[in-house]
Amino acid sequence: MTLFGRAALALGFLGAPTGFHNTRDVDAILSFEWLSSEDENIDFWLAQQSTNAELSKDGLYLTHLFRESEVIIQPDWGARRVRLPLQLARLTTYRPATVDLVLTKMARGDEQDLEDIRFLLGQELISPRELQAAFARARVPDVTEIRQLFVAAQPKVLKLASDPLE
Repeated sequence: MTLFGRAALALGFLGAPTGFHNTRDVDAILSFEWLSSEDENIDFWLAQQSTNAELSKDGLYLTHLFRESEVIIQPDWGARRVRLPLQLARLTTYRPATVDLVLTKMARGDEQDLEDIRFLLGQELISPRELQAAFARARVPDVTEIRQLFVAAQPKVLKLASDPLE
């Protein structure tokens, strides 16, 4: 499973700010390859239903599962995933590469996402040129508002990459 959002930041980076660990949800990307498996991953969906039944008494649920076409990400993102250091018996977890995490954070254009991007750019040096290449290659959901927010976020992200302390 590939996590993104604040859960990926909290679990995928040493020294992540304490606030990242306060996230109340876990977002996951479901790859086209995984979704098209012959057995259709029935065990996963049954486990999700069972987990939701168990969590429902506390008002919680697990539903933040996105097909890769529903997030801003580069087409070859799966080849660059980073394994998370979690010791889980039946689940291997990953996060997207840092540049792809930056892209996923550009869908809303809010201040919290820009702070998360600032954190990511502080963890790994990504040049403005590399970011521009990622912007050009990014697969953006065919939703007008998301496309507009992605375009509007680009100069802000490039500014952060040029001067991350600002």
